[in-house]
Amino acid sequence: QVQLVESGGGLVQPGGSMRLSCVAPETIFSVSTMNWYRQRPGKQRELVAGISSGGIKRYTDSVKGRFTISRDNAKNTVYLQMNSLKPEDTAVYYCNLGGILGVRGGPHWGQGTQVTVSS
Repeated sequence: QVQLVESGGGLVQPGGSMRLSCVAPETIFSVSTMNWYRQRPGKQRELVAGISSGGIKRYTDSVKGRFTISRDNAKNTVYLQMNSLKPEDTAVYYCNLGGILGVRGGPHWGQGTQVTVSS
């Protein structure tokens, strides 16, 4: 069982910023593609951003220029920095390990963290 532990969600006003974190097992983190998904109310889960083990990044069009994915291999942690947040970014955000960068995620999921963008 691969455990992914997320943190950083909450309530933020439109235009604000928030950073999500996800800690993964040391043994596989550095060699794995890491992804962030989200599931908005009434919608299917969607791939938001991914980063390869070598640092190549991919984003879905709706977050390009606003969200930044990064990783710290020394801390086994992947981040999602979200700026200029919009109400439509409200969703449960999930960390995901594995898969093919920019195509699909892997079989390992975090528990999800709620991000609510509202005034």
